[in-house]
Amino acid sequence: MKANRAPRHRHQGFTLVELIVAMVILATLAAIAIPSYNQYVLKSHRTEAKAALMDAASLEERFFSTSNLYTNNALQLGYGVAGPPPSIPVGTGYYVISNITSSVPLPPTPTVQGGTPATFTITVIPAPGSMQVNDTACALFTINSAGQQTAQNSGGIDNTANCWQN
Repeated sequence: MKANRAPRHRHQGFTLVELIVAMVILATLAAIAIPSYNQYVLKSHRTEAKAALMDAASLEERFFSTSNLYTNNALQLGYGVAGPPPSIPVGTGYYVISNITSSVPLPPTPTVQGGTPATFTITVIPAPGSMQVNDTACALFTINSAGQQTAQNSGGIDNTANCWQN
């Protein structure tokens, strides 16, 4: 009596064509996904620039409340660095403060009845060597004493709506 046996199937693996097709599919997916992911990461790091500017502006206001003027000295704002801008890192190091400018109030004159108030402007840029230098859409963020928030792309063109709102 013959035993009923299932036929033996031999698994021989994948063919070269099947492997190449799989590699082409993976390469196509990677070509789409990696740039999208990189743009997402750059965009998420912009939050650090905005937070750093808001923090620096609040430090300027605190300094103003005690001295009745703004400062362009980062040490007086509490940044413990010896070097001048742009060596003032903020946050986790994706951005640096590139410029702090301030003006002193001027008393009234015959041409300017109310005088000129004290002002400040703070600018951050991507830290040299950080991945944010690849963020050409939002290469520079600025805030001033009036609370105006602006941003520029790497070509110097205003891109405030895209950079501060997103």
